[in-house]
Amino acid sequence: MLYFEAMEKYGHEQVVLCSNKESGLRAIIAIHDTTLGPALGGTRMWNYKSFEEALNDVLRLSRGMTYKASVAGLNLGGGKAVIIGDSASQKNELLFRTFGKFVDGLGGRYITAEDVGTDVKDMEYVRMETKYVTGISKALGGSGDPSPVTAYGVYVGMKACAQEKWGNDSLRGRKIAVQGAGQVARYLCEHLYSEGAEIYITDLVDDKVKRVLETIKAHVVKPDEIYDIDADIFSPNALGAVINDKSIPKFKFQIIAGGANNQLEDEDKHGKMLIEKEILYAPDYVINAGGLINVANELEGYRQDRAMKQAEAIYDIVKRVIKIAKEQKIPTHLASNTLAEERLSQVGGIRKIFSSHSGSYGRIGELMKH
Repeated sequence: MLYFEAMEKYGHEQVVLCSNKESGLRAIIAIHDTTLGPALGGTRMWNYKSFEEALNDVLRLSRGMTYKASVAGLNLGGGKAVIIGDSASQKNELLFRTFGKFVDGLGGRYITAEDVGTDVKDMEYVRMETKYVTGISKALGGSGDPSPVTAYGVYVGMKACAQEKWGNDSLRGRKIAVQGAGQVARYLCEHLYSEGAEIYITDLVDDKVKRVLETIKAHVVKPDEIYDIDADIFSPNALGAVINDKSIPKFKFQIIAGGANNQLEDEDKHGKMLIEKEILYAPDYVINAGGLINVANELEGYRQDRAMKQAEAIYDIVKRVIKIAKEQKIPTHLASNTLAEERLSQVGGIRKIFSSHSGSYGRIGELMKH
């Protein structure tokens, strides 16, 4: 019953447990809401400490995808999957093809893509068993790595925050602390460096930092020191829950804008704490929507220029969220939730209207034949 209660807490429609002894697959697929369309969200592979930790992560992430798609104006629902395991040592073709069969069994209610711990190659294995997958290589007609579009959305969203905070969206000369040096962070840093920002960067993996430094100049700091940097902007681009009781008291930042998911460990508590410190927070699922926008474009025939143009709209969406937060005197994460829920309610209402009148429309159609 506790698992049903967990689903009801976030309003999920369906949670699927996937197990296969031969391949070693243990996975959870969570479908949060399909009001706007089929649930789309990536597959994360992580060495979770327990099933409960994995379940909590997939429930929060899939809910975030619903809101992300809604705010971004996409006709998609929210879903997510997690594979329990070590992505550095346990990935193989059998594992992902087996997972692909489970995805296919959902008949299109859930469409998957890459996420933390998975990549384009893994999605190509999944594609061998199902058509319900995006984020595949350009050679196979997909979009490839979504990181450039995700990073661009984070960049323009950050500029929207700068406009609100300082009356000018220029990032030239601004000190920006970037947590994480993965693909999204790498492309983001290139945008920031090109504009003349002063960058501080960290990652648990030194090689990732070295790769970023091949194209930009930045100050390298230790992972546990990034929260203490006296910078204008903090950009979390690794895992979530980094905005918490321990980190917030250290913050000297004026803006938080990054690509990581679920940055607030406790949405209500830590959202209020940021307001008390007068820190402007760009809701994560709003500012990092470029990745979803990118893979969603595959469903219509991929064009990167179109995806980038759509990601550019994140600037105005962030400004709208900030406006709602100011008018209603609520944290920005609640303002973005309000924006998302309004669209879900409107579209859901339209579908109910058409559904309740479907019989009438059918009879009208028959009468018109005569």
